[in-house]
Amino acid sequence: MFDPENPLFWVLVAFVAFVALLVYFRVPAILGKALDERAEGIRKELDEARKLREEAQALLSDYQRKAREAEKEAESIIEQAKREAEALAADARKALTETLERRSKIAEEKIARAEAQALSEVRSTAVETALAAAQEILKSRAGGETGNTLVSQSITDLRGKLN
Repeated sequence: MFDPENPLFWVLVAFVAFVALLVYFRVPAILGKALDERAEGIRKELDEARKLREEAQALLSDYQRKAREAEKEAESIIEQAKREAEALAADARKALTETLERRSKIAEEKIARAEAQALSEVRSTAVETALAAAQEILKSRAGGETGNTLVSQSITDLRGKLN
């Protein structure tokens, strides 16, 4: 195996020389340092990712809390709007009832006035008819100047009493 004519011998010598050169130039230490730096960089990135995840989790919980608060506020607003709508509806019903009562009173008053006016017109017509009839009767029964004076005075007296 240590035969200089054997190609494996020279491959072994080259390999040992290569490894010796690597150790002489501290390549394993450089590689270890590079790997350590890389591992440290990865560790820092993982720590930063963990911090970012925690911040994102905190933001998510904050937004969820705000969403719950907004939902509660929306429910409160809806309940208040329902109460206000019910109050407005009650007020509207009350106003409508009052308006209907007021209009009923006005209609009843108009009817009463119309009845009174009709009654007054009937009385007036009856009085005028009675006066005309009385005048005709008296004219036909009482003649002359005395009859005319008596009729005129009676009509005047009767009008004063009826009005």
